[in-house]
Amino acid sequence: MRVGVAGIGKMGAAIAARLIEVGHEVAVWNRTPDKAKAVAGAAVAATPAELAQRADVIVSSLTDAAALDAVYNSAAGLLSGNVAGKLFIDMSTVLPATEVALAEAVRGKGAAFVECPVGGSTGPARQGRLIGLVGGDATDVARARPILEQLCRRLEHAGPVGSGAVLKFAVNLPLMVYWQALGEALALAHALPVEPGRLMDLLSDTSGAATIAKVRAPGIAAMLKGGDPGPVTFDVDGGIKDMRAMLAEAKSRSIELPLVDKTLACYEETKRHRSGGAEISTVSAYWASRGQQ
Repeated sequence: MRVGVAGIGKMGAAIAARLIEVGHEVAVWNRTPDKAKAVAGAAVAATPAELAQRADVIVSSLTDAAALDAVYNSAAGLLSGNVAGKLFIDMSTVLPATEVALAEAVRGKGAAFVECPVGGSTGPARQGRLIGLVGGDATDVARARPILEQLCRRLEHAGPVGSGAVLKFAVNLPLMVYWQALGEALALAHALPVEPGRLMDLLSDTSGAATIAKVRAPGIAAMLKGGDPGPVTFDVDGGIKDMRAMLAEAKSRSIELPLVDKTLACYEETKRHRSGGAEISTVSAYWASRGQQ
C-alpha cells in the first residue's frame, strides 16, 4: 500500500520505519527536510500536498493543533489538492475538539478520517507494539485497521472522532502523575545507604510501579548518580503539553483534576531547573535530589 507519513519527529520516524519494514511503499514529509531524508527507504515529498498525492493513506503525527492546521489546511497542505477517496489517520495527541474539526475538514474534501493517538513511545512504535486509541466511524475504522494493526498490539475503538483523544488523556494521566510520585518516593529514600540501581530495581518491582518503570529504571539510576539516562523517547515538554490539554478538556466538562494541576506545576519547575527537552523520567531524578544537593 502507498502510505504517506507527515511529521517525522521521534514518533513519526519510528512509525515510518515500521511501515517500510512490513512492506509498504512509504513517502514522508517534515517541516525540517533533513529529518525526512534520514528515513531510510522512504521517498521524500517536498510539501504536504505532494505527500497526499503520492499516497492512498496519509498518517500524521504532529506536535499540536497549530501544526495540524498548518500541515492540513495551508496553501500547500495535505487537503489543498484532490484527496477524494483517500484515508487520513491522525496519531497526534491534541484536544478532542481539534480532531473533530480536522475530521470535518477532511470529510469536506471527500476523504475519510480516523484519529488514533497511541500509548507507547518510539521503541514500541518501531516494533509495532503501540496501543491504539481509536476514534471514528465504524466503516472508516475498519478501513484503517489493517495499517493500525501493523503499528499496534492492541486497538481500542472508543467511539466517534474525539473519543480517542479523551481516552489518550485517560491513559496518560496516571503516568504523568507517576513520574512525580516516583521522584517524591526517591526523595524519601535519599538518605538510605542503598545504591541507586538497587533502589530503582526494588521500586520498579512493587505493586505501585507503572509498567514503564522497569524499562526506565536503569536510566533513572544513572541520573541519580549524575550520569546519562540514555535516548529520549518522550520529553518533559511533551508531558507539560499533554497535562495542559487534559486540564483544558476537564474544564470544558466541569471536571476537577487537582493532581494534574499540581503535577503540571512540578513538571514546569523541573523544566526550569533541567530542560524541557530532557527525558520525561528526569522529573523523578530532579525531585529525588531537590533541596538535598
